[in-house]
Amino acid sequence: MQQLQGMDASFVALETRNSPMHIGSILIYNPVTAPDGFVRFKDILAFFESRLQLSKTMRQRMVRVPFDLDYPYWIEDPDFDLEYHVRHVALPAPGDWRQLCIQAARIFARPLDLDRPPWEFTVVEGLDNVEGLPKGCYAYITKVHHAAIDGMSGIDLMEATHTLRPDEPPPPGPDEWKPEKVPNPIELLGKSYFNAIANPLKQIEVAAKAAPGLAKALRGLAAKEFDVSTEMIAPKTRFNRKISPHRVVEGVSVPLADIKAIRGAAEGAKVNDVFLAIIGGAMRRYLDSKGELPKKSLTAMAPISVRSTDEKNAMGNQVAAMIAPLGTQIADPIERLAWVHDRTTNSKAMTDAMGARNMTEMSKVSPALWMSLGAQLYTRLSLANRGVGPIFTTVVTNVPGPPVPIYSAGARLESMMGLICLTDGMGLAHVVQSYTKEATIAFTADREMMDDPEFYAACIRESFEELRDAAAGNAAAGEKKAPAKKNLAKAAPKKPAAKKRAAPRKKPSEPVKGGTKTSTGRSKKPAQPLKGPTTE
Repeated sequence: MQQLQGMDASFVALETRNSPMHIGSILIYNPVTAPDGFVRFKDILAFFESRLQLSKTMRQRMVRVPFDLDYPYWIEDPDFDLEYHVRHVALPAPGDWRQLCIQAARIFARPLDLDRPPWEFTVVEGLDNVEGLPKGCYAYITKVHHAAIDGMSGIDLMEATHTLRPDEPPPPGPDEWKPEKVPNPIELLGKSYFNAIANPLKQIEVAAKAAPGLAKALRGLAAKEFDVSTEMIAPKTRFNRKISPHRVVEGVSVPLADIKAIRGAAEGAKVNDVFLAIIGGAMRRYLDSKGELPKKSLTAMAPISVRSTDEKNAMGNQVAAMIAPLGTQIADPIERLAWVHDRTTNSKAMTDAMGARNMTEMSKVSPALWMSLGAQLYTRLSLANRGVGPIFTTVVTNVPGPPVPIYSAGARLESMMGLICLTDGMGLAHVVQSYTKEATIAFTADREMMDDPEFYAACIRESFEELRDAAAGNAAAGEKKAPAKKNLAKAAPKKPAAKKRAAPRKKPSEPVKGGTKTSTGRSKKPAQPLKGPTTE
């Protein structure tokens, strides 16, 4: 048995009917690379079965301690049944992109059975009217409990269910997996008793390790290496209240090369800053259209992986968090990008001073009973509706994807879009991913808080295009100025050219009837709905 750590256990404690704590994705495949250009459901089952030994997550189930007196344990499930975890459905005609998103939202809204290994893959056929996809493509809608994986360990699961070549053989050697006996309640209570005795010592140890980081943070604050301002606390929006059990999902795909080119518009900006500025612009457009745009900047919680190389295949979460202001109070896209870069640099300096790893370790010694009771009271008392909740508006998690094509059961992965869990006080969350030459900004939202996901997808697309065009205009203006400086001594003085202004901010377009269409995520516009992961 392996016991869950503090952060993993918190995802179990936060689980409610309205708030299932799993993450996942929509993955679209083209079977043209498979034998005979066709993949049957039984081929997918056989492929997964041949590679189970590569993933710890797929055959481990959770066992909870009575009364939640201690953190749960992972055991090798003696009743593992692959066909329970891999399902098969088809979209009704016409089978378009919007229908796929609706089906994904319905599946994603349902909690996982935590008495079984906490994951499900649903194979979805009938995508022939998704714009840009060739006939015969199909999708996986995936769900994995957040207690089992974070963004980085999720990549290990991707490796177990994919290959680098369409004809790659199964892994060599026998599968030496062995099931475990489910421990009885008396055994679990005995273990919790000894852990309760040892926990105060662990708390002292963690506090001792964290003390230098806290002292360093205080010195950095005094030396003005970073600042703590009210910008870190976001105003409340429609997304920051108690959530319903209903979900919507959507996404926008853009060329990764465009994202990298935009970085040059603000000195020192990173790819992640670009995505934060795009999301800030999208949320500004969306809330402004509802007459709900706060004057103060909204913020995002950005998870930071602290997983070391020797923890690559370990289950669970090894993440800390950073608060990133989104610049929603700034209309000009270039100014917003520069401001976001400045504030994320400040937040990173603060996180580095405190020690991201120390922040993760501190979560591992929180008493399990109080964590569980606190989570239940927060939900039952509807504290999110009373202004008690996260200090951030949304989540933006950046997950790196494969830079080369990958395959599952011989079929080539065409595009990928991330899905993420929601909690009370946070009804909108984003996943940024990259895959080969494309990047996706996807979101999961509460349907009661956002009943027009196609419109928000349009806001994201227009925010990207506005920032891309403004960055290109700045770059062009810079190229014109360079020769003038070189010949300044020889040429007669000229009146300096007027500074090129960014294109005026466009109002978000009205939602397209039937939703954003895509396939591979390709649409007629440069920024396409759908596609896959990015990070830097």
